[in-house]
Amino acid sequence: MTITIGVLALQGDVREHLAALEAAGARAVTVRRPEELARVDGIVLPGGESTTIDKLLRIFDLAEPLRARIDAGLPVYGSCAGMILLADRILAGTADQRTVGGLDVTVRRNAFGRQVDSFETDLPFAGLPGDDPSLHAVFIRAPWVEDVGEGVEVLARIPDASTPGIPEAAAGRIVAVQQGSLLATSFHPEISGDTRVHELFVEIAKG
Repeated sequence: MTITIGVLALQGDVREHLAALEAAGARAVTVRRPEELARVDGIVLPGGESTTIDKLLRIFDLAEPLRARIDAGLPVYGSCAGMILLADRILAGTADQRTVGGLDVTVRRNAFGRQVDSFETDLPFAGLPGDDPSLHAVFIRAPWVEDVGEGVEVLARIPDASTPGIPEAAAGRIVAVQQGSLLATSFHPEISGDTRVHELFVEIAKG
């Protein structure tokens, strides 16, 4: 069964997610309008700038329709800024920043530091398709998860600080979670070219 997965196309790395979803076996389309949102079986909220995407959601009259569809059970995958948009609670956000919510977590915006603090590492990741339990993760001005609600499964954490290139403050931090049909990662699997997170999301969206 081929399903249609949208990628919120207001700002961020939209093209990379479209390619990864197609490679994962879905029909991938862009979403900029409420009528386009109404036609998808799931949606990806991409990396970018969470405050900018928040403002554009309101400008394009997408914020409330997206909240309503998430409340109704729409499968959603949020990467980096998308994780922030999905979170019920934000730390270090701007005064007027809103989320669409649905994911019972607290995230810290820009937790890993500025653009110059970006890094890459290999992570054990629970539930990936195939035999390899780890993937290569790219972190760019990324959030991390400070706490999770009872119904949230932790899929990946940063390795300990003895791993070369890992910031000391990041050791053990939660960077991937799932709550029912909602999936979120702090990092950008679409940049590394590994499509298994998108394959996992396509299977979640199929139910």
